[in-house]
Amino acid sequence: MDHPQRQQPQPSRRPAPAAQPIGGVPAQGGGGRPRPAPARRMRVRVRARMPRPRLTGLGAGLFACVAMTLAGGIAWLLCGGSLFAYGLLFLPVAAATALWVRPADLITAPISAPIAFAAGVWPVSGGSGGFGAEVMGIVSALSLHAGWLYGGTLVSALIVVVRKAVLISRRRLPRRTA
Repeated sequence: MDHPQRQQPQPSRRPAPAAQPIGGVPAQGGGGRPRPAPARRMRVRVRARMPRPRLTGLGAGLFACVAMTLAGGIAWLLCGGSLFAYGLLFLPVAAATALWVRPADLITAPISAPIAFAAGVWPVSGGSGGFGAEVMGIVSALSLHAGWLYGGTLVSALIVVVRKAVLISRRRLPRRTA
């Protein structure tokens, strides 16, 4: 039985792009001063340099817990166990967790932020003695410095809400143009 031959797809013949001088600044044809690169191209270059890790929900929680445990140790070593320094370190960790979690797991960032705060507060809690004194120190630190806990969780939640709104608007954009 004979099978009809299929035609092989031909590669498209597009003209090669013009060579760009080093630095991405195209020269003008009239020998004048070079034009600066458009702002859009510059934004793309800046975004390409920024770290863009995509953490899963579990990875974001682990990142936040490890980072806050290290922050607690740093605050204990350098600041004498200052909960103020620990709270200041919590804010960027909560923001980084919300920025680096992948879009499918956005809801985990505001959930993992308070867990990470509680996980890392042990070195700076000030408990001394036995197990009961350590637990009471942690509970006291969490209750007396709940403002930092709420603030970091709020930062994380706001970043997640903005990221989710941007994702939704990007999904709806092709529908509006169609």
